[in-house]
Amino acid sequence: QVTLVESGGGLVQAGGALRLSCAASGRTFSRFAMAWFRQAPGKEREFVAAITWSSSTYYASSVKGRFTISTDNAKNTVYLQMNSLKPEDTAVYYCAADKAYSSAYDEYDYWGQGTQVTVSS
Repeated sequence: QVTLVESGGGLVQAGGALRLSCAASGRTFSRFAMAWFRQAPGKEREFVAAITWSSSTYYASSVKGRFTISTDNAKNTVYLQMNSLKPEDTAVYYCAADKAYSSAYDEYDYWGQGTQVTVSS
């Protein structure tokens, strides 16, 4: 069992930055693939970024070059640094974990509660 708790969301102006954190507890964090997804009102949950236990990273095309995913294994925490934010980045952001990387949300067994990110124009 893995418990995930996100933090760091908030309201920011377009062009600004936020850093989301996801603290994990439970099973061996370092052997999991960790991912961020987001869901805007009326839309499906979509892949944002992921990092594997071997530190390979993956990004959605819409965020590549603006967002960076990283981990601190000593703190069992995964981060999402979001720069150059746009109004279309507004969504609830969710942290997810599973044994293998996937960009499909239904492949992940463990989820956090989500944190709201709102980008004003």
